[in-house]
Amino acid sequence: MPTDDFATAVADLKNLGGQRVWSLMISLFGDLARNEGDVIDGPILSAIMAAMDVRPEAARVALHRLRKDQWITSLKRGRTARHSLTPEGRAQSQAASTRIYATPDELDRGWQMVLLEKDIPQEFDSAGFTMVQPRLYVGPAHLAAPKDGLVLESKDAPEWLMRQLEPVSLEESYVQLRHALENAVRSLPKARDLTPLEIATLRCLIVHNWRRLALKHPALPRPLMRDDWAGLICHILVADLLARYPRPATVQIAAP
Repeated sequence: MPTDDFATAVADLKNLGGQRVWSLMISLFGDLARNEGDVIDGPILSAIMAAMDVRPEAARVALHRLRKDQWITSLKRGRTARHSLTPEGRAQSQAASTRIYATPDELDRGWQMVLLEKDIPQEFDSAGFTMVQPRLYVGPAHLAAPKDGLVLESKDAPEWLMRQLEPVSLEESYVQLRHALENAVRSLPKARDLTPLEIATLRCLIVHNWRRLALKHPALPRPLMRDDWAGLICHILVADLLARYPRPATVQIAAP
């Protein structure tokens, strides 16, 4: 049985909002079954969903949606359904995994500021740059800037620039996630005291809540982040928790 501390930590993460069941499943498959050949058996998927208080009918609807959207494919093996990511779902999960699982130490250390003749926000935002103001962008130093852009490189950034780059619309959500993660770090038992099912559930909630915020804005180089920015602190806490609770193999996870 889960300990009270484990149940509290899981409840804090479940109550953060944005917990659409189909999105939770994407996080789960991206964490447990991202590679070709990886599968999650139906009883195991049901057990993890139940541990997150997802009703069976809601899980079935979410699974149907993901199959319809060609994210997940399901095959019967005897009486057991086996679920896996489609090639497209696997490609998208792999593409996002670099951002989700990169540790803070792997953040870019170099950065550049680019001034353009005219504004092209959609193209530049998708390329990993963040707009400071119209025509003025910052991004990792290794990214290719337009040939006609004025590129400036620097090692240090003023605090006002760091604050301006923080996504205001996500500020409260990052603060809430920080509190939930800090509580988890303080209260969770050691990995050896949790079952593989509990670890899979915990990891899914951590990855999901981190993914739904981190992927909403370009990754900033480390010199452009304040040490006490909630987004950076969440990144540090997520990396620590995922390292403390290594991903279990699906064959280790037994449905109750």
